Amino acid sequence: MKRLSRLRRHRAAGPILLIFALFTIGTTFQVASAVNNESTSIADRAVTIEEGKQIFLKGCSSCHGLNAEGGQIAPSLIGVGAASVDFQVATGRMPMADMSVQAMRKDPVYNAEQVHALATYVASLAPGPQVPGEELLNYERDGSVAEGGELFRTNCAMCHNFAAQGGALTQGKYAPTLMGVEPRHIYEAMVTGPQSMPVFSDKTITPEEKLSIIKWIKAAEAEPQLGGAALGRVGPVTEGLLVWTLGIGLLIGVAVWLAMKAR
Repeated sequence: MKRLSRLRRHRAAGPILLIFALFTIGTTFQVASAVNNESTSIADRAVTIEEGKQIFLKGCSSCHGLNAEGGQIAPSLIGVGAASVDFQVATGRMPMADMSVQAMRKDPVYNAEQVHALATYVASLAPGPQVPGEELLNYERDGSVAEGGELFRTNCAMCHNFAAQGGALTQGKYAPTLMGVEPRHIYEAMVTGPQSMPVFSDKTITPEEKLSIIKWIKAAEAEPQLGGAALGRVGPVTEGLLVWTLGIGLLIGVAVWLAMKAR
């Protein structure tokens, strides 16, 4: 007891107790704030899910079913993840009136907040690919144009053509142009495989390689047209066809003119 009494009267006892008290209060505050933020986050997510469910019931359930189980003309959305919903809805491909034709990119029906709510609701049904965040999409820092070009020519050019301008597929389908597409949607397309496109998992094409592909596409998009009209950027094929068409048309016109003069 005497020793404890001496420690209490020590000149360093006061500052030490003060530091200990401040540390305890700070730790308690941090734990309480974390719990409170987590509770708020859970509550906000529940509100977003409910909002997305109402949007789904009004605009999507007639084709995909009341519980997103799918129907005769539309697939199930259970397990497709938020990335698939964000790609289809934010690019205006969904909702669509005629499911028998290929969905085209157009102005979206829903705004960004509604798309987020709808994607959050579908993601809550079952695990699936998530919407990539800004940090994941830093292709300028983590991507390589040279590597991206090689990967694109190996995995994508057979459908989208080597200049990413799009191309025809079988049974009346087509691979759309990649010019003007947001990096987020390019990434989502690779991980979800919309329509005729295969899924490129992280084992097939790593996230870093996906960023390289995006970087190459954006470099091709920004490339200036030094020769005038782009003509699809497919090289001498369209240029030769244009020359032949104009040339033959000119020759036919001259032949007809000469025949009329000879009469």
